[in-house]
Amino acid sequence: MAFQKQLAPLSITPEEEDYLEQVANSRTEGFDRVRRARVLLAYSQGQPTTQIRDEVGISFGALSKCIKKALASGIEEALADLPRSGRPAEITPEARTWVVALACTKPKDLGYAAELWTYNALAKHIRAHCRKAGFAMLERISKGTVCKILQAHELKPHKINYYLERRDPEFERKMAEVLVVYKEVEMQQQGGELDTPEVTISCDEKPGIQAIANVAPDLPPVPGRHRSLARDYEYKRHGTVSLLAGLDLNSGHVFGIVRNRHRSREFIELLEQIHAHYPETWTLRLLLDNHSSHISKETRAWLAKHPNRFALVFTPTHGSWLNLVETLFSKMTRSFLRGLRVRSKQELVSRIEQWVGEVNAEPVIPRLDLPTRIERVISVSYFCKSLYCGNALLVEAPRPVE
Repeated sequence: MAFQKQLAPLSITPEEEDYLEQVANSRTEGFDRVRRARVLLAYSQGQPTTQIRDEVGISFGALSKCIKKALASGIEEALADLPRSGRPAEITPEARTWVVALACTKPKDLGYAAELWTYNALAKHIRAHCRKAGFAMLERISKGTVCKILQAHELKPHKINYYLERRDPEFERKMAEVLVVYKEVEMQQQGGELDTPEVTISCDEKPGIQAIANVAPDLPPVPGRHRSLARDYEYKRHGTVSLLAGLDLNSGHVFGIVRNRHRSREFIELLEQIHAHYPETWTLRLLLDNHSSHISKETRAWLAKHPNRFALVFTPTHGSWLNLVETLFSKMTRSFLRGLRVRSKQELVSRIEQWVGEVNAEPVIPRLDLPTRIERVISVSYFCKSLYCGNALLVEAPRPVE
């Protein structure tokens, strides 16, 4: 009993007693907190320490320490663990810098076959070469530690972010021209009048549309058994076709021809279709990218036969995402081409032409939302400027706006 006389009585409030009972009976609290709560609750009720020790299953040293902490700092401090200094860090800042430098180097530059690091491969390389580099403390480094070091520097050497080399010195001027065109179209849509009848057609090609055939018939969904269509994973290719299309930004009408290739002669076919659709007195303004068929000798010769009929506006090099016809191609891919199966290339051509006809049956005038679109384009432009890396700039092309 001499041990009990060394400790002062513990007085707690009714609220503290309720709190200790809640912790002592909890099924979610940690084991140590529950045990300490039972000790403090029993001791505050006057039970002998020997009895508390036997009932709780705790040593006299731990029991005494818990009670002393409660007497000195309160029950909440007695329930919690004191912060510990922990094991001193063994990896020096210099060693971490060396690890980061390795992560920023391609494995192939160090004699490996791989192009990108994995955390396992990087950790293995570090363990093999750390002593020679003067960082012997890294001989037992794990993949998890390597991952933490790289996360602290926001590095992901196992991933690729594609960038686009800036090759057009007049990117901003050409971008401004395209935005001015969109502003004029927006004014027309809002009822503004221009001096002469004029329409704007956004043109581009969608090459490589595959004619894919099934080798086994599709199985339709069955209520209560199969929620979706079932398809054999094997297929047969019949080749590819290209869609040359133009989107009238004023009316939503779509021009389209489907051919095996997309050369100058196919582009001229599209121009002839557009030319025949509008009155002779109208000016036809075309938004185009820098494909060779748009500026070839054949194309220029055909345009020379129709003076003052077409006005061409080109997007910047590698800036075809500014062209609104890309939204049409995006919609086509997601709602029509995805999962399309045909028996021949000719069927694919017929299905695409049928889709164009269905779009023109209920044309949708593109929503320009110029303030929003200009903000997005400008933000992308400044994003490009801020990520210069020599002559290159990192840019992720924005998704087309519906």
